[in-house]
Amino acid sequence: MIHKFASKEIHFLKAGSDGHPVKQPTTFFSDLLHDQTVQIERMNTRIAAVDIPGNDFICAVVQVSKTASDKTKEKAKDIFEACFHSVLDKRGLWESLDDTAFALVFWDYVKEANATRLISLLKEKISTALKADILMGIATFPFHGFEKNEILGNALKAIDHAAFFGANHHIYFNAVSLNISGDRLYQLSHYDKAIQEYKKGLESEPGNINLINSLGVCYGVIGKIEQAQKEFEKAIAINPAEVMVIYNIGLIHRINEEEDRAILYLKKAHGIDQNVFEIELLLGHLLFKQEKWNQALPFLEAAAKLNPEAGTAFRMKGEIFLDKLDKKNPGKAGAEFNKAIKLNPSDAASLSGYALSMALQGKNLKIALSFAQKSVALEPSPLFRNRLKQIQGIWDQAAPQTQTIKSA
Repeated sequence: MIHKFASKEIHFLKAGSDGHPVKQPTTFFSDLLHDQTVQIERMNTRIAAVDIPGNDFICAVVQVSKTASDKTKEKAKDIFEACFHSVLDKRGLWESLDDTAFALVFWDYVKEANATRLISLLKEKISTALKADILMGIATFPFHGFEKNEILGNALKAIDHAAFFGANHHIYFNAVSLNISGDRLYQLSHYDKAIQEYKKGLESEPGNINLINSLGVCYGVIGKIEQAQKEFEKAIAINPAEVMVIYNIGLIHRINEEEDRAILYLKKAHGIDQNVFEIELLLGHLLFKQEKWNQALPFLEAAAKLNPEAGTAFRMKGEIFLDKLDKKNPGKAGAEFNKAIKLNPSDAASLSGYALSMALQGKNLKIALSFAQKSVALEPSPLFRNRLKQIQGIWDQAAPQTQTIKSA
């Protein structure tokens, strides 16, 4: 069984932006939960201790725009406190998370619609007083079985969700917030915690394809391939045309060494969308492995155009042009290998291929020998050794009076 690919450029596909103009924030409030900051602990202690009539409450995290002036930031705490008391009176409590970010809880609003109006009013008052954008994440209690001490965490996840849409947005905590939180944990390699977040999200939205797919990806990354496949199959049953899921099922078949089935799924994904780098690269990769050079080439060309930083695509194209087609083209091969080496100077296969392409053209033989020797030093495979001997022979013929460079 193969659980990982040699190329870091071939991996599972996770959720996209669903067409929204979103941008991932550079910092995440939910990281405070893992760091267990004093402010978070203090706020949770205060929430646990306060007597809340009816036990229903709303928690919010508020941040003044990071682009606000220093003068505005200096006033932020005083303005927030004044606005909080003018809108919520004695129905809540608040805590400063840093100079421009605050957490609050309030209750006694009769209906949630009233609470929503109060939240909007508070946001507007702070924004007007500071002349700055206000980002806000909001969480309610009770909510889908979450404990009271988890609601501040939910608000932190909601403000991370809001941050994807810019500095003046607010979001109520939902399943997507959990997907984003899980993805953040995934980025930090906390896979078990990410799995728990995705599962919590699915409790409130069982048919959410992004969550199902993300859960499958996490299982796949930790080597639980059967569980990953089950999740992807759940997702494909909901939407048979979802490209990222079709690709991921294809990748599972690739991992299970069922390459013909993998190619079938990948071609289906390609038929739906020809602009996904991972699909084009993996299709080219598998067809290359099956020695279907002419079929592989168009997919590798597409992958290289979609992601010019993908050294793997250039290297495989170089190999095809070097000696895989009926009409060999060492000049084109050399150009492709050169692109791959610029991206990764320690790519042994590209160094070896580039060296042979130069030697076959009778160009830069001394450099060719040097590159061939380096490739063998990095990876002493029989192929790279044979190429080095071939280049040495070309050197010897071209310059019989010249002292040869000893092969490795």
